[in-house]
Amino acid sequence: MRALASIQSVFTSGSAAASSAAQEQDAVRQENLAIAAGLKRREAGLLDTLIVRYQHRLLRYLVYLTGNRDLAEDLFQEVWMRVLLRGDQFNGKSRFDTWLFTIARNLVIDFRRKRTLSSLDELIDGPSEDDRPMSLNLIDGQATPFARMATSEDRERVSTALLEIDTLYREVLVLRFHEELSLQEIAAVTRAPLSTVKSRLYRGLAAIKPMLEQHNFSPSDTAGAAG
Repeated sequence: MRALASIQSVFTSGSAAASSAAQEQDAVRQENLAIAAGLKRREAGLLDTLIVRYQHRLLRYLVYLTGNRDLAEDLFQEVWMRVLLRGDQFNGKSRFDTWLFTIARNLVIDFRRKRTLSSLDELIDGPSEDDRPMSLNLIDGQATPFARMATSEDRERVSTALLEIDTLYREVLVLRFHEELSLQEIAAVTRAPLSTVKSRLYRGLAAIKPMLEQHNFSPSDTAGAAG
């Protein structure tokens, strides 16, 4: 139970641990090491704690990556099964959410390969009932750059715009601005060179720029995050 107690302590002491950037980074490092130790021991209650903390972010990522809520929910269950079975592979040297999103991405690719689609950018087959605009009620209470729209209608339109752009660009935008991963962490998740990640981010911002400007959401609010 030591790892679980350590993780819960980190979760509940956010403001105190964030008194400086160094303290925050150390808290994150200790949290990841505690998660790694707990997963290796298959500590009771740890998986439930992780699901509660990351369920909204993981499901949101899967929905945007697949464009299909039902499929995302099925893969969501498989991701946590992989975490349970392969938890000893997480060493705590990177952030747990980066490892979690990598598992999710690989499962999506595996699923699509079984459907004869060879790469991630072929995820969207074309218009279908599953590709209809969706209202994504997946926010866990913490505002992100794409969640700061004035009304739920605005947020829905931005979500719809994301679903309409190229999958590779959409994925990078979601990881950067919804999940707030660093460019280096996105490169780790997507297994792409940093230069490729930057290129996809800029192209994605350019593709969605008209929608953002229409709702008085300046691309300059997000452009700095691309550097």
